[in-house]
Amino acid sequence: MAVHEIRIDRTLTLSEEPATGHNRWHPDIRPIVRCEPGDEVVMETRDAFDGQLGPDATLKTVAAPDLDVVHPLTGPVYVHGAQPGDLLEIEIVEIVPDSYGYTVQVPGFGFLRDVFPEPFMVRWHLGDGFAMSPDLPGVRIPGAPFMGTIGLSPGHRSLGRITARELAALERGGFVLPPSADGSVPRDPAIANHGLRTIPPREQAGNVDIKQLVAGTRLFIPVDTPGALFSAGDAHFAQGDGEACGTAIEMAATLRVRFAVHRNEAGVREPHFSHVRDAPPRRYYATTGMSVSRDGEVAAEDLTLAARNALLSMIDHLGTRGWSAQQAYAICSVAVDLKVSQLVDVPSFLVSAFLPEDIFTT
Repeated sequence: MAVHEIRIDRTLTLSEEPATGHNRWHPDIRPIVRCEPGDEVVMETRDAFDGQLGPDATLKTVAAPDLDVVHPLTGPVYVHGAQPGDLLEIEIVEIVPDSYGYTVQVPGFGFLRDVFPEPFMVRWHLGDGFAMSPDLPGVRIPGAPFMGTIGLSPGHRSLGRITARELAALERGGFVLPPSADGSVPRDPAIANHGLRTIPPREQAGNVDIKQLVAGTRLFIPVDTPGALFSAGDAHFAQGDGEACGTAIEMAATLRVRFAVHRNEAGVREPHFSHVRDAPPRRYYATTGMSVSRDGEVAAEDLTLAARNALLSMIDHLGTRGWSAQQAYAICSVAVDLKVSQLVDVPSFLVSAFLPEDIFTT
């Protein structure tokens, strides 16, 4: 097993150190590292707003941050042998937090944006497994670090399909960040003018904000372009289900991952993940669902559709394990938990369906 490293200078923004990553999704972005299945990759990452909201940031910045640079990602990583139709397994080995984090309420953003129109900021000290802040005296948040944005590049055909569905959602009044060359890394016009923004989550994952993607989790993402082109960033020290105001405890971090390739798993349409833990249930398997219909239409902020898609994906998964659709539906009704993973002002809400593995006796 080889270990590869992508190190960054966190005193520089991504645009000042563009060889370390990107802030758009596009299959023509050149990989920084090439690795074999089984190799480990260590990736230093920047915070979601690329340094705009450091300890000295003011509410003026919070009120009008530069959204063109969100989210700076480290990568891509090319995994040899991964091809469209495969499933890439990403084992999250370790996530090491920075010592500073922040939570902000940006006007016009977040689930309750109509109730809270003013900017607000909490600056956190991260250490000894907890986050504490003079802005919230008497509060101590236990750490459970994970990557808010983690995923693969879509292929060229998916790039066009996703762009079309999101522009259609924009025309219907949805909150969409369409392709834009402003602030893009890379700056190459062929990529900058057409690359997908890192908001929202999509079939190849991305800005999923699933707080259960902690160390020890295995994330499964359908591959859509040769080499898979894996990237990550937007680390969170802790987050509530839904990330209601649009930010968690945002931070920089160092991620360690290991890859495996599962051949010809094209039946998986959205990210899945699993985890083994100390507390019951000791093992679980989870599917995800976005507020995008199966014929490709975005239903902005439709939590019902996201939950429906998560359940349908779980029924499909149970079908691969030998259960009929009606048997699987019954299992979902008595054993599967639905959790809101992302509930913010983006075209695609995200719901995860959790199946406890310890219910199975054989």
